[in-house]
Amino acid sequence: MAVSMYNIKFKKDEDRLSLCTQRLTERDIEQLKSAIEDLYYFEFVLDKLPMRNFIGRLEEGGFLPHHHQIYLWTHLHFNIEYNGEQIISANVSTREQHPTQLESLVAPADVQFTYSVKWYKTELVYERRSQRLRDNSFFPKTLEIHWLAIINSVVLIFLLIGFVVIIMTRILRNDFQRYNAFEEEADDMDHDDYGWKIIHTDVFRFPSHKSLFCSVLGVGSQFLALATGIIVMALSGLFNVHNHGAMNTAACILYAFTSWIAGYVSCKMYRKMGGENWVWNINLTTCLFGLPFFVIWSLINTVAWAYHSTQALPITTIMLLGAMWLLVGYPLTVIGGIFGKNMAGGFDAPCRTKNIPREIPDVPLYKSTAAHMLIGGFLPFSAISVELYYIFATLWGREQYTLYGVLFTVFVILISVTVCISIALTYFQLSAEDYRWWWRSIFSAGSSGGFVFLYALFYYYERSNMTGMLQTVEFFGYTLLSCYVFFLVLGTVSFFAALKFVRYIYVNIKMD
Repeated sequence: MAVSMYNIKFKKDEDRLSLCTQRLTERDIEQLKSAIEDLYYFEFVLDKLPMRNFIGRLEEGGFLPHHHQIYLWTHLHFNIEYNGEQIISANVSTREQHPTQLESLVAPADVQFTYSVKWYKTELVYERRSQRLRDNSFFPKTLEIHWLAIINSVVLIFLLIGFVVIIMTRILRNDFQRYNAFEEEADDMDHDDYGWKIIHTDVFRFPSHKSLFCSVLGVGSQFLALATGIIVMALSGLFNVHNHGAMNTAACILYAFTSWIAGYVSCKMYRKMGGENWVWNINLTTCLFGLPFFVIWSLINTVAWAYHSTQALPITTIMLLGAMWLLVGYPLTVIGGIFGKNMAGGFDAPCRTKNIPREIPDVPLYKSTAAHMLIGGFLPFSAISVELYYIFATLWGREQYTLYGVLFTVFVILISVTVCISIALTYFQLSAEDYRWWWRSIFSAGSSGGFVFLYALFYYYERSNMTGMLQTVEFFGYTLLSCYVFFLVLGTVSFFAALKFVRYIYVNIKMD
């Protein structure tokens, strides 16, 4: 956001003040024509109040001959209402002067830009000025459609959750009765178990690559806390929709100060699994998101610098962010890891694990890892697919997102669906006598990040007008990071839900 050249003084009316005279080249005129045809608009912010209007207008009519004229607004009229010493509302219009017809300009052409200011007294109190802002929206009102879509999604998702809970409860009740009855009625030692009970000596066999596994859980827990904090802050009204950098700043600060969560969860789980090299685990946890972020951000910032874009961060901001990570983020990760290491007890598995792993039988395609990733990724994605449109339209389009209550509801639904689908898929996997549920529980729900990326491809090519190297690199770079965060968060939620479920079912059966 830049400071404009308009000089507006409180309660002082102005009439046809000259702003500047701009010499337009042929290329400038063609760019303005293209922008006006694409309905480009400008936005000013006065005392945190937005003022928007189109940069020009298009006139078309007739068939033979066809009439096509493009006009540029060169005069703006600011209407500002005040009460006492406070500004209540503000808008900008293009009245009082005819626009400049771009077809009639011969390059190079000098175009003068002017403006007027009119102040009006009102009785509306300052506390209610947001109501005036909502009633005079520049954009088409899609709030009703938004709410209907969200309610429809909520109903479908709750039906899904209820269906999974009821079915799983009935199946588990039957399994407990059958397994415990077999245990009591068995008269000889040749009785064979089957289903998920038969793998009780392998189900708590720790996964391969324990350090990486625990690092995923640590960073996923950190981002889960970060997302919750951002949404709570938004619900509390701490973010102004016109202060575009406030949420980014809050996210950077929260990321640094929640780093102890990543170190604590990762190192604690790592020691519970018998890991010894906890120093390496802490460093891996630090780099798991930090390194991909630095690589992608460096590429985006380099391209922005090459294009002389305002999106490029200055060197002072880069040094500040680096100092925050070096002096706050990394030390907190180490401190959290030390606390996690010292507070970690035993894993306390309800079943003993044999030294020799059991052979895993072949499974049909619909029970394979790919099928679980397809199902486990699509269902959580379907819970947020409606809201994704509004989020993408806010981040990469011209919409403004203010329904943080809806966002919180969708966030809760997303976590709930992830928990339910993780439990169901884990049960089906164990029923197939496959005990390798640790990594699969992460990838099953974490694959939602892949579906989000597919939606991003659809949005980029079908819903946006973005072109060029800078926009492409920025869009796909930050989208890849967002999808990676989706993978980490939902994979973490899925694993802890599966772990709780596996402990529950094996505690409630009788075993030798």
